[in-house]
Amino acid sequence: MTEHSPPAAAAPPPLLATARLQFHAGFTLDDAVPLVPYLKRLGITHLYASPILKARPGSTHGYDIVDHGQINPELGGEPALRRLHEVLRGNGVGLILDIVPNHMGVGGSDNAWWMDVLEWGRQSPYATFFDIDWEPPDRSLTNRMLAPFLGAPYGEVLASGDLQLRYEPETGKFAAWYYEHRFPIAPQHYHHILAAVGDESFAQLAQEFGRIGLRQRDRAASRADAERASAALRSLASGEGGGAKIESALAAFDAKTDDGRDRLHRLLERQHYRLAWWRAAADEINWRRFFDITSLAGLRVEVPEAFDATHELVLRLYREGVVDGVRIDHVDGLADPRAYCRKLHRSMQSARPDRTPLIWVEKILAPFEALRTDWMVDGTTGYDFMDEVAGVLHDPAGEAPLSALWTENTGRSAVFEDEAREARRQILRENLTSELNGTAAALKRVADRDLATRDFTLTALRRALTEVLVHFPVYRLYITPGGRGADDKRILDWALAGARRTVRATERPLIELLDTWLGGEAPRSLPPATRRERLAAAVRFQQLSAPTAAKSVEDTAFYRYGRLISRNEVGSDPGRFAVTPAGFHATARARAKNFPRALLATATHDHKRGEDTRARLAVLSEIPDEWAAAVNRWTRLNASLRKDLSDGPAPGMSAQFMLYQTLVGAWPLGLDVDDGENLNAFLERVAAWQEKALREAKRRTEWAVPNGEYEAACRDFLFAMMAPDRPSHLGAEIAAFARRIAPAGAVNSLSQVVLRCASPGVPDLYQGTEFWDFSLVDPDNRRPVDWAARREALESGLGPAELLDQWHDGRVKQAVLFRALQLRAAKPDVFTEGAYQPVAVEGPLAGNVLAFARIHRGQAVVTVATRLSAGVLGDSGVPKVPPGLWRGTELILPRVAEGRDWRDALTGTTPAGSGDRLGLEEVLAGLPVALLEVG
Repeated sequence: MTEHSPPAAAAPPPLLATARLQFHAGFTLDDAVPLVPYLKRLGITHLYASPILKARPGSTHGYDIVDHGQINPELGGEPALRRLHEVLRGNGVGLILDIVPNHMGVGGSDNAWWMDVLEWGRQSPYATFFDIDWEPPDRSLTNRMLAPFLGAPYGEVLASGDLQLRYEPETGKFAAWYYEHRFPIAPQHYHHILAAVGDESFAQLAQEFGRIGLRQRDRAASRADAERASAALRSLASGEGGGAKIESALAAFDAKTDDGRDRLHRLLERQHYRLAWWRAAADEINWRRFFDITSLAGLRVEVPEAFDATHELVLRLYREGVVDGVRIDHVDGLADPRAYCRKLHRSMQSARPDRTPLIWVEKILAPFEALRTDWMVDGTTGYDFMDEVAGVLHDPAGEAPLSALWTENTGRSAVFEDEAREARRQILRENLTSELNGTAAALKRVADRDLATRDFTLTALRRALTEVLVHFPVYRLYITPGGRGADDKRILDWALAGARRTVRATERPLIELLDTWLGGEAPRSLPPATRRERLAAAVRFQQLSAPTAAKSVEDTAFYRYGRLISRNEVGSDPGRFAVTPAGFHATARARAKNFPRALLATATHDHKRGEDTRARLAVLSEIPDEWAAAVNRWTRLNASLRKDLSDGPAPGMSAQFMLYQTLVGAWPLGLDVDDGENLNAFLERVAAWQEKALREAKRRTEWAVPNGEYEAACRDFLFAMMAPDRPSHLGAEIAAFARRIAPAGAVNSLSQVVLRCASPGVPDLYQGTEFWDFSLVDPDNRRPVDWAARREALESGLGPAELLDQWHDGRVKQAVLFRALQLRAAKPDVFTEGAYQPVAVEGPLAGNVLAFARIHRGQAVVTVATRLSAGVLGDSGVPKVPPGLWRGTELILPRVAEGRDWRDALTGTTPAGSGDRLGLEEVLAGLPVALLEVG
């Protein structure tokens, strides 16, 4: 057996529940080791790790990978991974790894592939790894890359002397440096530098470097010539007086002198890149980024060599049994997600024939959209479930009054799509202009192929393309050489119909052409050159529609639209106010059929607000009139605190309404306004959220150009509003409102727990959320976790019914989760293979319950969850409906269990029933949720 061959007994544990941990320099792989026994005891079968490959130094998330060939040294490297693996294996816990095939961290000096492309241009073996358009419409960038990493316009940076030419003695190479950014000089241009030495030996070497460019067509020969010449340069430079001669040459390129600045400029203009101000990226960049983040460059994993290089380590770890499954980040960024997923599945199967690969994709689905069933994946990472389970806890009756409240006070439309379309136009105009131009250029190349369409201009194509993207209802299509399927046709038809309404009348014919070009005519039926251009244009379109949706909806409109921000969540459509129980059941049945191993999330590293913050805010849908009265009063009391700025009052009404919701939704349980230290800590968290929210909204301030005056006025408003010594005591009033809805919010939270654990799929726990999760958007949702408190609570062995009266400390939530996961472990087949059957409820409070059964070979588990409880909780302050109110409301049990005794796995009680009925007065006597087992 080789050193890393798979051990004979390395079979992974049954997949029943996952727990996501965020790794970074402050929480390493070794830090996870002592948590494994706790997670195992809790019921977790697989640790689900954030990206652990080498990322940009100091990265707190790991998605800016700079080297796919090694485990991040900041996390302890591969030795630490091996140590963690041994403990995981000893406890019977598997490992799922988050992988990032779509992009890499660039800029700086630590991505060897990127440095090589900057140095060698199209000759680099990695030039095809990155999604670079070497022949863009801007002819000044032909065969060059835009390098928009300068902090000011190029001329200013050059004149400042901050761009410095340096010699690197360990490699014998020259590079221009700008702070942490390294820009290699192409070896064939070293002779311009060495000529300034004024030494015969260096002059001969300069001629040798100058000849490298004559062999451009032979990549291997050119690199070999460069390596020999660099070795000679190292020898000369290390000889007597060599270092001083190099320094004298570099001095000739010192930008602090007129001549030096001119020489440095002319040298830089000869490179395979063009240095530019970072703001130029939005308009001119000719390589694909992750969204609009210039420090993340898109990869082309559809290129076999790129796939192999980016997956070699992960596949080796999978083959060795260190990794048991993978989560694919941002799958919609890839050129062909289906082909990629299927290839990865085959590669994993080949690496480990004794296992069925576990693959999940991070995918945002519209409410009417389903994950394609032919990708050979196990499902999504759970954003869709997070939307469904939150939606079913909202009262649809609250939609109309809350819509009216929002519109009357802000003047904004209550139709979310109106907000989203406006945001899409802005994002395409200001953030993704380069990507829009590149896609339009690809379509222009298609148009130029046909004499009948070549007169359609690039500008007209860009306008028509914009309108299609503005109305696009999902992230992307999945066009293949065979064209597009029925689902894609329906989606594009929707977008094209919207575009016809808003595009210029003279450009409506272009809409029909886009229909044809984007898969309406199967590319494989066309001549080779035309086919290539059609497919290239389709890929560009699809890789533009996805970031357009993400930046416009999640990162802009979500921060503008505040009807009820519990519905403004990753994976959700705020326009869909609530989900009916019937809708929840239908989705669950489809998941049981198509993706029984899909992950079920209620909190993630990307969520906009914590799962219990959302659960509490959902209560507002039940009491819209009470909420309206409170908000209108607070608005009046705070009117004098707003500042009149040149661009309007601060904060704006939209921002103010969302702030009130944030305060009551995230208010810590037990926090008193007289507790100065803890109140200030909470307000600082809210202030950080507010600053991010205002910038993401991109109305009066933004990340690129922060409006300090407006942001300061909004911060002052928050702290003045909540000042304990205010005569109005508004802070106490907001705290009282949060306390008023907290018990109903806790009911929702506990319902979320049991629905996540019992629904078809695999429950996923985000780090620390086994206690209450009142977090806000990142980085707030990535704060350190008090693991000691969680271990101690679990070791106490107290049941959820015993802890309900002390629900503020969060232990009851953990106890419900623990017993639910115990039940999954005791009856794995019921949850992994069992049929899903809605359970009917009859009686006066039937609408306050969601129930379903999981049934498998004579075994059954019925899940009962309380919903819409605000009006029936009473005044006890405990998150449980008084049992007497359930009198007359009954479960109609599934036939498989007639005449058999049921036991509640959460409380250990055996509610009495009659025939095929169980009264909720007994079932929910101890808790607002139940997991009834039989068989």
